[in-house]
Amino acid sequence: MAKRDYYEILGVSRNASGDEIKKAYRKLALKYHPDRNPNNREAEDKFKEAAEAYEILSDADKRQKYDRYGHEGLRPGMDFRPFTDVHDIFSTFGDIFGGGLGGSIFEDVFGGGGRTTRRSRGYTGVPGSDLKVRLKLSLEEIAAGVEKKIKVKRWEQCGTCHGTGASSPNGYTTCPTCNGTGEIRQVSRSPFGQFVNISTCSQCNGEGRIVRDACPTCRGEGRVFGESTLKINVPAGITSENYIPLKGQGNAGQRGGPPGDLIVLIEEEQHKYFSRNGDDVILDLLISFPEAALGAEVEVPTLSGRAKLKIEEGTQSGKILRMREKGIPHLNTHGKGDQLVRVNVWIPNKLSAKDKDLLRQLESSDNVKPREGDTSAHSEKSFFEKVKKVFS
Repeated sequence: MAKRDYYEILGVSRNASGDEIKKAYRKLALKYHPDRNPNNREAEDKFKEAAEAYEILSDADKRQKYDRYGHEGLRPGMDFRPFTDVHDIFSTFGDIFGGGLGGSIFEDVFGGGGRTTRRSRGYTGVPGSDLKVRLKLSLEEIAAGVEKKIKVKRWEQCGTCHGTGASSPNGYTTCPTCNGTGEIRQVSRSPFGQFVNISTCSQCNGEGRIVRDACPTCRGEGRVFGESTLKINVPAGITSENYIPLKGQGNAGQRGGPPGDLIVLIEEEQHKYFSRNGDDVILDLLISFPEAALGAEVEVPTLSGRAKLKIEEGTQSGKILRMREKGIPHLNTHGKGDQLVRVNVWIPNKLSAKDKDLLRQLESSDNVKPREGDTSAHSEKSFFEKVKKVFS
């Protein structure tokens, strides 16, 4: 089963700060803690899932790999080990909670007067969601790198209230349910210690304040739906397995909340002449029997225009010819792939009487007949084996 997005697991946007990620993980860890959910396999799995997401997103290097390559960049053995035991999680992230494994873990997190509220750190609105768009590219565009313009329909910050949602700076009132904290706390005790269940305030959606005088344009949302044109710089060598994240270009948040990201998914268009094998491109070339037998110089298409290719005398059908560095540039490194030309000898299906007479004369020559034991035209089993032989 495919893994869920780590940002989605923690419920944060892709541009979330380290503190936001830490707070989101801590809240989930408390919610699904095994002591609070005894013999609950589903809660234990969610506890492990949240810990795995936090391990990646709290580490700058691992987060960068994940943002660029997704889960493929974090396979086991690549500086990442998935959690299989909850005790591994406690030993790894025990410093987050400041306590050991008992019930004191919850008191250490939220007990005392050190807890920061929304009022003391400033109000923030509801974060915007991420968007995904698909961008189709030709092989020529992928080989050269390209700047593309795309139109994106999304929620954008309201220009009238500048994203606040209120008609004036004083158009807010403190939420009477949570008293401006944005959270509802429920304290309970058990044999394991004191538990504090924290949930988002349903009246203010966690913002800590309520719009009293709404903006007439956005009606208190702080954002309006619109369409924008964005420029995207696509690097040479990209593949359909890659995506381009554009920070802060997703949906605007409500009432000043941070925007989400725009994820550009790459789609490679089918080419008229070429197929792709990694950074190499493959071309099927038809030549005549005289060209194959006598040799010739032919003109073939490449990703950067047309180029001349020499056909050696006696070239067999199925032979692979290599045109060095006529393929696709390697992504984020130097060099290019090659263009591999698969030669196919064309057999005419319509001949004139004169053509047939010439071929019958030629047929009598021993030089145009395959010799017994000659397997040069079928010495490799498949095309991909031929490709491997080119590089051996």
